[in-house]
Amino acid sequence: MSTYFIITDPFSTIVKEPVNIYDISMLGSSVGIKNISKNFGHFKVLSDINLEIKKGEFFSLLGPSGCGKTTLLRMIAGFDKPDTGSIFLDDRNVTDIASNKRKVNTVFQNYAVFPHLTVFDNIAFGLKLKKIDKKIIQKEVFTFLELVKLNGQERKMPSQLSGGQKQRVAIARALINKPQVLLLDEPLSALDAKLRKELLIELDQIHNEIGITFIYVTHDQEEALGVSDRIAIMKDGKINQIGTSKEIYEKPADAFVAGFIGETNLLKGSLSITENKETKLITEKAGSINILINNPKIKSGASLTVSLRPEKINILPIEPTVKITHECLQGQVKEIVYSGFQSRYFVKTKQNIMNIIKVHEANETRIRRGDKVFLEWEKSDMNIVEFS
Repeated sequence: MSTYFIITDPFSTIVKEPVNIYDISMLGSSVGIKNISKNFGHFKVLSDINLEIKKGEFFSLLGPSGCGKTTLLRMIAGFDKPDTGSIFLDDRNVTDIASNKRKVNTVFQNYAVFPHLTVFDNIAFGLKLKKIDKKIIQKEVFTFLELVKLNGQERKMPSQLSGGQKQRVAIARALINKPQVLLLDEPLSALDAKLRKELLIELDQIHNEIGITFIYVTHDQEEALGVSDRIAIMKDGKINQIGTSKEIYEKPADAFVAGFIGETNLLKGSLSITENKETKLITEKAGSINILINNPKIKSGASLTVSLRPEKINILPIEPTVKITHECLQGQVKEIVYSGFQSRYFVKTKQNIMNIIKVHEANETRIRRGDKVFLEWEKSDMNIVEFS
């Protein structure tokens, strides 16, 4: 479907050009990170990072502040150089190539739009530097205005735009140069929560439409889980786990990943194997819990840390009768936090406080603070995240 604009453009000519955002086609590049390390003085920012990002992938670098994700992004962009290791775009080693010679563009957290230029001129800036024909620039700018939903805003100055609109300008300005990789350094963190969610969906749609490689840096796990094809979880300059959103959430590699991605209950104890081959986690805080062991390296007496997601736990007012495949603990509700379609229950079981998330259902039995309750879950929903 085409859209027609009749306007007086910044070059003082009348334009009537069809705009079809589905005509945009770009070629993405794979990105290879080989043995990258970086120190700032005595502080090790990155330690022997190895990473392969696929062509056309929406890939996220996720971790707490100071974990090294932005430094890694800046190296891919060419703004910083690694102390050791190499960076590849497809099969080309670009480690020593200047940033402006790489087919990579960056969208920053602080918008970085030119305050003295109109929206049109901001987006057109890169093409003007390349001395592209004016008619081509006009057509390209309107195409990318359509892509980022800024139709009719081309004559405005940045001071007349909202934060979300400024970031759309920055995205359009980066994409109009047809990069093979778009780097996004926490691009939504300066926006309010509702606008962040809206623009995140738009970013995902833009990625689907143009098909180039996106590398997205964030400390917000909800953002990364929502749009990424794959995610690298970083901590202290290292990568703890790489996988899809589901893989990382359902099968966290360690206790840090389990706690950083979403919420979880971490249960610690020692493994006991009975004479009839039953496997139990003996905990100080939650008592004896039946557990499934699928790793032959874990022997009786081993110290274990188990992750159990709050939404995997069912909270009941009466004791369940079937426990063959389930685990069940008794406790008392200490606090309830209502949040619309669901509630969060904090239940004390012996010395441990368990976090439970329950989606509301029609005609459900109401559970109140102070009630005695039973908690049940599938044994298979417990994931061993640490053992020794």
